[in-house]
Amino acid sequence: MTNLVQTLTVGMLLLSLELAYAERDDTVLQNVSFADVLSVPYRESNTTISYGPGPFQFGQLWLPVTTPVRASLVLIHGGCWLNQFDISYSHGLSSALADAGYAVWSLEYRRIGDEGGAWPGTFEDIIAGINSLNDIAEIESENVAILGHSAGGHLALLAGARSELLDVEPDLIIGLAAISDVISYAEGSNFCQAATPLFMGGSVIERAQDYFDANPGNHGLHENTVLLQGDIDKIVPLSQATLPGARTIIRTGASHFDWVHPGTLAYRSLLELLAEHF
Repeated sequence: MTNLVQTLTVGMLLLSLELAYAERDDTVLQNVSFADVLSVPYRESNTTISYGPGPFQFGQLWLPVTTPVRASLVLIHGGCWLNQFDISYSHGLSSALADAGYAVWSLEYRRIGDEGGAWPGTFEDIIAGINSLNDIAEIESENVAILGHSAGGHLALLAGARSELLDVEPDLIIGLAAISDVISYAEGSNFCQAATPLFMGGSVIERAQDYFDANPGNHGLHENTVLLQGDIDKIVPLSQATLPGARTIIRTGASHFDWVHPGTLAYRSLLELLAEHF
């Protein structure tokens, strides 16, 4: 009996140490930088498909290597709606989600600085890209989630709120450190906040109707809308994670880019949320 107790005690100790080291490693992978995200390894997409005639109107499709497919995810990258940030920074996230069993349709779109980009052309591209799901033979358009990061989160939330424009019926809308209110966001002074009037074509006073139209909360959110936010995000403040009709999940110690790095605790929160629904 004594040997059994000793064996169990040692086993529990080893398990505690393993958990402690795992937690320590996860802590290292919090508050990651944009450079950290760019260094995430990934596999190339299975295919690239155009949804419009322009050079930025395309999506990249990642398919899981195992079956069955859990669900189809429309992923919208961020970058302050600026054309200096493109789809490439989200490749690591797309690849990881596909490896987790999801088909990922990651959208590129016209941004500030591109012909036809900014409001409303950027949002029109997102709607066209989402609706093109029906034309992609490799995936099915049932069990669909639309998720976006940062400015892409704004576009995802707005697409979910403007369901009358969609030819597919999403089951879930996820904002990852999402800009949820362009009016209040435009009042800030950081680099991304300063890009908001460029995206909207002017100030709130000059473009009052456009700002109203671009705000997801003015259109009635999708019934399953979730905001995932880190409490130390310096690009999209915590105040943007408050939106009537949305469920909010706050990850302590997570910053803006944790949500698009598959090695973080924030990413685990995303996987857990997806598993709740699919």
